[in-house]
Amino acid sequence: MTQAVLSMQGVEFVYAGERFGLHIPSFDLSSAQGVFVHGESGSGKSTLLNLMAGVLRAQAGRVCLMGHDLSTLTERRCDALRVDHVGFVFQQFNLLNYLSVIDNVTLPCEFSALRRRRALEDAPTVKAAARALLQDLGMQAHIDQAVQTLSVGQQQRVAVARALIGRPSLLIADEPTSALDAMHQARFVELLLNRAQQQGTAVVMVSHNPELAARFDRHCPIAAWHMSPQRASAS
Repeated sequence: MTQAVLSMQGVEFVYAGERFGLHIPSFDLSSAQGVFVHGESGSGKSTLLNLMAGVLRAQAGRVCLMGHDLSTLTERRCDALRVDHVGFVFQQFNLLNYLSVIDNVTLPCEFSALRRRRALEDAPTVKAAARALLQDLGMQAHIDQAVQTLSVGQQQRVAVARALIGRPSLLIADEPTSALDAMHQARFVELLLNRAQQQGTAVVMVSHNPELAARFDRHCPIAAWHMSPQRASAS
């Protein structure tokens, strides 16, 4: 039986003093699957992603990443697991302006020996693996360019290449299309999912735009995981 990339069982989380919380009875994600999580601003989407990545610890239940129960790990071990197995595409991209495009993309391989080793399985050097990703994403003409000179759409593609290098098991995308118009949103999602599927990376993407859901294997409205106010207050 294939190991789940991510498994959540009986997970609960409530911010202190809030009458709002998440309750996830069961959620499993397999390699190369794409899951779209839809919800309005402030509905808990970023909280969900932080629980999945172990940035936040569940107050009840189990979150397992690659078979490891995150609640049983030290902060240091959890950080190491996340660096090895999770790629991130942030809403603001979080690129380093003082690095070139290619140096931004190779950055995860500086922190993870596993992702470096996987990148070297894909190409003779880590930079060659980065170039191949950037070429697939239509960025071959900008490889040595400073990231601050790129358009928003180009920076977004650099962020995707950085998240995918070294074949992470899971890619988490937090509102990555919010700065794009509808046509470019659809194109971005297509590029992201195609490349992730090629390398067996599972994707969880959150957005407030439900029109993107049809491109994913599964659609999970976050409202289905909201606790009742009474139950949240009692937690």
